[in-house]
Amino acid sequence: MVAVDAADRLILDESAAARADIPDGGLVVIDDAYGALTLGAAAPGARGIRVHQDALTGEQALSANADRAGLDGTFTHHDLDAELVRDARVVLLRLPRALRALHDIAGLIAAYAHPDVVVFAGGRLKYMTPTMNDVLREHFTRVDVTHARQKSRVLVARGPHDGAEPQPEAATVDGLEVRAFGGVFAGASIDIGTRLLLAHLPDPVDGAIDFACGTGVVAAAWTLRHPSVRVIATDQSAIAAASARATAAANGVADRVEVVRDDLLASRPDASASLIALNPPFHTGGAITEGVAPRMFADAARVLAPGGELWVVWNSALQYRPALERLVGPTRQVARDRKFTVTVSTRR
Repeated sequence: MVAVDAADRLILDESAAARADIPDGGLVVIDDAYGALTLGAAAPGARGIRVHQDALTGEQALSANADRAGLDGTFTHHDLDAELVRDARVVLLRLPRALRALHDIAGLIAAYAHPDVVVFAGGRLKYMTPTMNDVLREHFTRVDVTHARQKSRVLVARGPHDGAEPQPEAATVDGLEVRAFGGVFAGASIDIGTRLLLAHLPDPVDGAIDFACGTGVVAAAWTLRHPSVRVIATDQSAIAAASARATAAANGVADRVEVVRDDLLASRPDASASLIALNPPFHTGGAITEGVAPRMFADAARVLAPGGELWVVWNSALQYRPALERLVGPTRQVARDRKFTVTVSTRR
């Protein structure tokens, strides 16, 4: 996890001339990791910057960094919707790794930005593919490629056309309607780890939590099986939260699934839950790390009441059981296949 990298610097350098000529409110920044693009544009004078960050932790970092830099009030946070990009003249974009996410973003810009909008979409070369150029060309008449610098590159798109609102991918899997906006984990499917977890989860009670819910398939499955139960689904990703809401609606359980965009379980009171289900991520952005899951286990332990249970599915090679024993409580194996392990930990 790097606060600012060469791709951020290259995007700012390549867009400098275009940014100099736009009015306040004409600049949009999408998927700024921790604020480098937004504050890099605000420092020389840009104001009214509209920002969308998929990760809630990114929003929090941007706000904290802006406070330290004395740049509060130079930007506003937005959902990934029409108001984010309406009449935008310049868009700074960190390229998402998922092509469907790029398609959704490019279509939205083309639909609502100013006809003269210029998009500066950059990233690290190791995560970029020629297909990204093709995705942008579906919505822009011209896509130029900058010279590489420090293993980074920027795609510059002009001439928006064929704009479209993002629409979730839809699929029926094992009788469950799954909805997925571009970039959400597993897309419109159920990954094999979650399948194993679903096969062994106990009956939920009111207030059970689908932690790091992704598309919300656990919450939807729980509420379909038990028509009187209400479930909470949480994720820090805006795309995941939108997908979970769409999944709940498609299954007719939107009135019984409360979807919360949250930093871990920060909005949940201590000792307030009796059951939490979790399929923890093992990466942050492009970085593969085992450091995320223990933080999730610790916060789940905080939220669980004594005797409450944390049900976790994890890649067996990661050896999470000692951490679960230490952070939550006594842990036993419930199921295991060739790749994944399901455990239940009881809060001390």
